[in-house]
Amino acid sequence: MAGSTLLGVGAALADLVLPRTCAGCGLPGRSVCGGCAALLAAPQPAQPRRFPTGLPPTVAAGAYAGPVRPLVNAFKEHGRAELARPLGAALALAVAAVRLGSLHPAAPVVLVPVPASRAALRARGRDHVRELATRAVVELRAAGVPAEQRRLLRRRGRVRDSAGLAPAQRRANLAGSFVPDPGAAAPPGGALLVLVDDVVTTGATLCEAARVLDEGASPGCGPVLAAVVAATPRPSGAAPGAPAGPARYRLRTVHGTDLDRLSGPGGRD
Repeated sequence: MAGSTLLGVGAALADLVLPRTCAGCGLPGRSVCGGCAALLAAPQPAQPRRFPTGLPPTVAAGAYAGPVRPLVNAFKEHGRAELARPLGAALALAVAAVRLGSLHPAAPVVLVPVPASRAALRARGRDHVRELATRAVVELRAAGVPAEQRRLLRRRGRVRDSAGLAPAQRRANLAGSFVPDPGAAAPPGGALLVLVDDVVTTGATLCEAARVLDEGASPGCGPVLAAVVAATPRPSGAAPGAPAGPARYRLRTVHGTDLDRLSGPGGRD
Protein backbone atom coordinates (compact mmCIF):
# COMPACT_ATOMS: atom_id res chain seq x y z
CA MET A 1 0.00 0.00 0.00
CA ALA A 2 1.41 3.38 -1.03
CA GLY A 3 0.51 5.07 2.25
CA SER A 4 2.35 2.55 4.40
CA THR A 5 5.36 2.69 2.05
CA LEU A 6 5.57 6.46 2.38
CA LEU A 7 5.25 6.19 6.17
CA GLY A 8 8.09 3.69 6.22
CA VAL A 9 10.31 5.97 4.15
CA GLY A 10 9.45 8.90 6.39
CA ALA A 11 10.33 6.93 9.50
CA ALA A 12 13.66 5.88 7.99
CA LEU A 13 14.52 9.48 7.10
CA ALA A 14 13.53 10.64 10.57
CA ASP A 15 15.95 8.15 12.09
CA LEU A 16 18.78 9.87 10.22
CA VAL A 17 18.20 13.23 11.85
CA LEU A 18 16.34 12.49 15.08
CA PRO A 19 17.47 10.37 18.03
CA ARG A 20 15.36 7.22 18.34
CA THR A 21 13.34 6.98 21.56
CA CYS A 22 11.00 4.40 23.00
CA ALA A 23 7.46 5.11 21.79
CA GLY A 24 6.11 4.00 25.15
CA CYS A 25 8.20 5.77 27.77
CA GLY A 26 10.53 8.06 25.80
CA LEU A 27 13.74 6.31 26.86
CA PRO A 28 16.48 6.99 24.25
CA GLY A 29 18.00 4.14 22.29
CA ARG A 30 15.29 1.88 20.88
CA SER A 31 11.85 2.18 19.35
CA VAL A 32 10.61 -0.07 22.16
CA CYS A 33 12.77 -0.38 25.27
CA GLY A 34 13.13 -3.62 27.19
CA GLY A 35 10.81 -2.51 29.97
CA CYS A 36 7.97 -1.59 27.62
CA ALA A 37 8.53 -4.73 25.55
CA ALA A 38 8.07 -6.84 28.68
CA LEU A 39 4.60 -5.31 29.14
CA LEU A 40 3.59 -6.93 25.83
CA ALA A 41 5.09 -10.35 26.49
CA ALA A 42 2.67 -11.78 29.08
CA PRO A 43 -0.53 -12.81 27.26
CA GLN A 44 -3.72 -12.87 29.32
CA PRO A 45 -7.44 -13.32 28.56
CA ALA A 46 -9.21 -10.06 27.76
CA GLN A 47 -11.70 -9.18 30.50
CA PRO A 48 -14.02 -6.29 29.56
CA ARG A 49 -15.69 -4.58 32.49
CA ARG A 50 -19.13 -5.70 31.27
CA PHE A 51 -18.54 -9.04 29.60
CA PRO A 52 -20.61 -9.02 26.38
CA THR A 53 -22.53 -12.02 25.13
CA GLY A 54 -20.86 -13.45 22.07
CA LEU A 55 -17.31 -12.32 22.83
CA PRO A 56 -14.97 -14.94 21.34
CA PRO A 57 -12.15 -16.37 23.45
CA THR A 58 -9.75 -13.41 23.32
CA VAL A 59 -6.14 -13.08 24.41
CA ALA A 60 -4.20 -9.81 24.69
CA ALA A 61 -0.41 -9.56 24.71
CA GLY A 62 -0.63 -6.82 27.34
CA ALA A 63 -2.81 -4.23 29.06
CA TYR A 64 -3.79 -1.04 27.26
CA ALA A 65 -2.47 1.16 30.06
CA GLY A 66 0.70 2.95 31.10
CA PRO A 67 3.41 3.04 28.39
CA VAL A 68 1.53 0.55 26.22
CA ARG A 69 -1.14 3.12 25.37
CA PRO A 70 1.22 5.70 23.77
CA LEU A 71 3.19 2.83 22.19
CA VAL A 72 0.14 1.52 20.34
CA ASN A 73 -1.06 5.00 19.42
CA ALA A 74 2.35 6.00 18.08
CA PHE A 75 1.98 3.25 15.47
CA LYS A 76 -1.75 3.67 14.93
CA GLU A 77 -2.14 7.43 14.80
CA HIS A 78 1.30 9.02 14.50
CA GLY A 79 3.04 7.14 11.73
CA ARG A 80 5.72 5.28 13.71
CA ALA A 81 5.87 2.59 11.01
CA GLU A 82 8.93 0.91 12.54
CA LEU A 83 6.69 -0.25 15.39
CA ALA A 84 4.92 -2.74 13.11
CA ARG A 85 7.62 -5.29 13.86
CA PRO A 86 7.57 -5.28 17.69
CA LEU A 87 3.79 -4.84 17.86
CA GLY A 88 3.33 -7.57 15.25
CA ALA A 89 5.48 -9.86 17.39
CA ALA A 90 3.29 -9.05 20.41
CA LEU A 91 0.18 -9.87 18.38
CA ALA A 92 1.79 -13.16 17.28
CA LEU A 93 2.37 -14.04 20.93
CA ALA A 94 -1.32 -13.45 21.67
CA VAL A 95 -2.31 -15.59 18.65
CA ALA A 96 -0.02 -18.39 19.83
CA ALA A 97 -1.55 -18.25 23.31
CA VAL A 98 -5.16 -18.37 22.14
CA ARG A 99 -4.30 -21.23 19.77
CA LEU A 100 -2.76 -23.30 22.58
CA GLY A 101 -5.97 -22.97 24.58
CA SER A 102 -8.20 -24.27 21.79
CA LEU A 103 -9.43 -27.80 21.15
CA HIS A 104 -6.81 -28.08 18.41
CA PRO A 105 -3.61 -26.50 19.78
CA ALA A 106 -1.50 -27.77 16.86
CA ALA A 107 -3.88 -26.63 14.10
CA PRO A 108 -2.85 -24.05 11.50
CA VAL A 109 -4.20 -20.56 12.11
CA VAL A 110 -5.83 -18.10 9.75
CA LEU A 111 -5.53 -14.51 10.97
CA VAL A 112 -8.56 -12.41 10.03
CA PRO A 113 -7.88 -8.68 10.50
CA VAL A 114 -10.83 -6.61 11.71
CA PRO A 115 -11.38 -4.36 8.69
CA ALA A 116 -11.03 -0.63 9.13
CA SER A 117 -13.84 1.75 8.29
CA ARG A 118 -13.52 3.91 5.19
CA ALA A 119 -13.23 6.99 7.38
CA ALA A 120 -10.31 5.45 9.30
CA LEU A 121 -8.57 4.44 6.09
CA ARG A 122 -8.91 7.97 4.73
CA ALA A 123 -7.65 9.52 7.96
CA ARG A 124 -4.62 7.24 8.38
CA GLY A 125 -3.87 6.42 4.75
CA ARG A 126 -3.30 2.77 5.67
CA ASP A 127 -4.82 -0.30 7.27
CA HIS A 128 -2.72 -0.59 10.42
CA VAL A 129 -4.39 -3.79 11.68
CA ARG A 130 -3.65 -5.53 8.40
CA GLU A 131 -0.01 -4.42 8.74
CA LEU A 132 0.14 -5.95 12.22
CA ALA A 133 -1.44 -9.18 10.98
CA THR A 134 1.09 -9.41 8.15
CA ARG A 135 3.96 -9.05 10.60
CA ALA A 136 2.40 -11.51 13.04
CA VAL A 137 2.20 -14.16 10.31
CA VAL A 138 5.94 -13.73 9.64
CA GLU A 139 6.72 -14.16 13.34
CA LEU A 140 4.44 -17.17 13.76
CA ARG A 141 5.88 -18.98 10.77
CA ALA A 142 9.42 -18.29 11.98
CA ALA A 143 8.44 -19.92 15.30
CA GLY A 144 7.10 -22.99 13.50
CA VAL A 145 3.39 -22.13 13.71
CA PRO A 146 1.55 -22.67 10.39
CA ALA A 147 -0.16 -19.34 9.80
CA GLU A 148 -1.63 -17.18 7.06
CA GLN A 149 -3.75 -14.06 6.76
CA ARG A 150 -7.06 -13.78 4.92
CA ARG A 151 -9.40 -10.85 4.56
CA LEU A 152 -12.65 -12.69 5.17
CA LEU A 153 -14.63 -9.63 6.28
CA ARG A 154 -15.40 -6.22 4.90
CA ARG A 155 -17.19 -3.17 6.25
CA ARG A 156 -20.72 -2.20 5.21
CA GLY A 157 -22.33 1.19 5.70
CA ARG A 158 -21.25 3.80 8.18
CA VAL A 159 -20.97 3.75 11.95
CA ARG A 160 -20.67 6.55 14.46
CA ASP A 161 -17.45 7.18 16.31
CA SER A 162 -17.67 4.81 19.27
CA ALA A 163 -15.81 7.11 21.66
CA GLY A 164 -18.05 7.92 24.60
CA LEU A 165 -20.67 5.28 23.78
CA ALA A 166 -21.83 2.82 26.41
CA PRO A 167 -21.24 -0.89 25.70
CA ALA A 168 -24.84 -1.50 24.62
CA GLN A 169 -24.70 1.56 22.36
CA ARG A 170 -21.49 0.28 20.76
CA ARG A 171 -23.13 -3.06 20.02
CA ALA A 172 -26.13 -1.35 18.42
CA ASN A 173 -23.86 1.00 16.49
CA LEU A 174 -21.88 -1.91 15.01
CA ALA A 175 -24.81 -4.22 14.24
CA GLY A 176 -24.68 -5.20 10.57
CA SER A 177 -21.43 -3.32 9.95
CA PHE A 178 -19.46 -6.44 8.93
CA VAL A 179 -20.26 -8.79 6.07
CA PRO A 180 -18.36 -11.69 4.49
CA ASP A 181 -15.98 -10.59 1.75
CA PRO A 182 -17.41 -12.23 -1.41
CA GLY A 183 -13.99 -12.24 -3.07
CA ALA A 184 -12.19 -14.09 -0.27
CA ALA A 185 -11.13 -17.70 -0.68
CA ALA A 186 -12.46 -20.11 1.92
CA PRO A 187 -9.99 -20.91 4.71
CA PRO A 188 -8.38 -24.35 4.63
CA GLY A 189 -10.21 -27.14 6.41
CA GLY A 190 -9.17 -27.69 10.00
CA ALA A 191 -7.67 -24.23 10.43
CA LEU A 192 -8.47 -22.02 13.41
CA LEU A 193 -9.96 -18.64 12.57
CA VAL A 194 -8.41 -15.93 14.75
CA LEU A 195 -9.79 -12.40 14.57
CA VAL A 196 -7.01 -9.89 15.16
CA ASP A 197 -7.17 -6.24 16.19
CA ASP A 198 -4.92 -3.73 17.92
CA VAL A 199 -7.00 -3.02 21.04
CA VAL A 200 -10.12 -4.43 22.66
CA THR A 201 -12.11 -2.16 24.97
CA THR A 202 -15.73 -3.27 25.39
CA GLY A 203 -15.51 -6.22 23.00
CA ALA A 204 -18.36 -4.94 20.80
CA THR A 205 -16.31 -4.97 17.59
CA LEU A 206 -15.01 -8.50 18.16
CA CYS A 207 -18.52 -9.74 19.03
CA GLU A 208 -20.02 -8.48 15.78
CA ALA A 209 -17.10 -9.65 13.63
CA ALA A 210 -17.10 -13.09 15.28
CA ARG A 211 -20.85 -13.43 14.76
CA VAL A 212 -20.46 -12.93 11.01
CA LEU A 213 -17.54 -15.35 10.80
CA ASP A 214 -19.44 -17.97 12.83
CA GLU A 215 -22.47 -17.72 10.55
CA GLY A 216 -20.33 -18.39 7.50
CA ALA A 217 -18.20 -21.13 9.05
CA SER A 218 -18.33 -24.70 7.81
CA PRO A 219 -20.21 -27.22 9.98
CA GLY A 220 -18.00 -28.76 12.63
CA CYS A 221 -15.60 -25.83 12.78
CA GLY A 222 -14.34 -24.82 16.19
CA PRO A 223 -15.24 -21.47 17.77
CA VAL A 224 -13.84 -18.30 16.30
CA LEU A 225 -10.96 -17.04 18.45
CA ALA A 226 -9.49 -13.54 18.82
CA ALA A 227 -6.13 -11.99 19.63
CA VAL A 228 -5.16 -8.37 20.22
CA VAL A 229 -2.06 -6.41 21.05
CA ALA A 230 -3.61 -4.89 24.16
CA ALA A 231 -6.83 -4.93 26.17
CA THR A 232 -8.28 -2.20 28.35
CA PRO A 233 -7.76 -3.45 31.93
CA ARG A 234 -10.63 -4.00 34.30
CA PRO A 235 -10.94 -1.31 36.99
CA SER A 236 -9.25 -2.11 40.29
CA GLY A 237 -11.60 -4.01 42.57
CA ALA A 238 -14.00 -5.01 39.79
CA ALA A 239 -15.43 -8.51 39.99
CA PRO A 240 -13.91 -11.03 37.57
CA GLY A 241 -15.63 -11.31 34.22
CA ALA A 242 -17.23 -14.40 32.76
CA PRO A 243 -14.99 -16.95 31.07
CA ALA A 244 -14.12 -15.93 27.53
CA GLY A 245 -16.02 -18.02 25.01
CA PRO A 246 -17.24 -21.61 25.22
CA ALA A 247 -16.63 -23.69 28.33
CA ARG A 248 -14.43 -26.04 26.27
CA TYR A 249 -11.90 -23.26 25.78
CA ARG A 250 -9.16 -22.79 28.37
CA LEU A 251 -6.16 -20.47 28.04
CA ARG A 252 -2.82 -22.17 28.52
CA THR A 253 0.48 -20.48 29.24
CA VAL A 254 2.88 -19.88 26.37
CA HIS A 255 6.26 -20.84 27.78
CA GLY A 256 9.37 -19.00 26.67
CA THR A 257 10.97 -22.29 25.68
CA ASP A 258 8.08 -22.94 23.30
CA LEU A 259 8.06 -19.59 21.53
CA ASP A 260 11.30 -17.79 22.31
CA ARG A 261 11.13 -15.80 19.08
CA LEU A 262 7.78 -14.31 20.05
CA SER A 263 8.60 -13.41 23.64
CA GLY A 264 10.71 -10.30 23.11
CA PRO A 265 8.95 -7.79 20.82
CA GLY A 266 11.34 -4.99 21.74
CA GLY A 267 14.54 -6.72 20.75
CA ARG A 268 14.27 -6.19 17.00
CA ASP A 269 13.80 -2.63 15.75
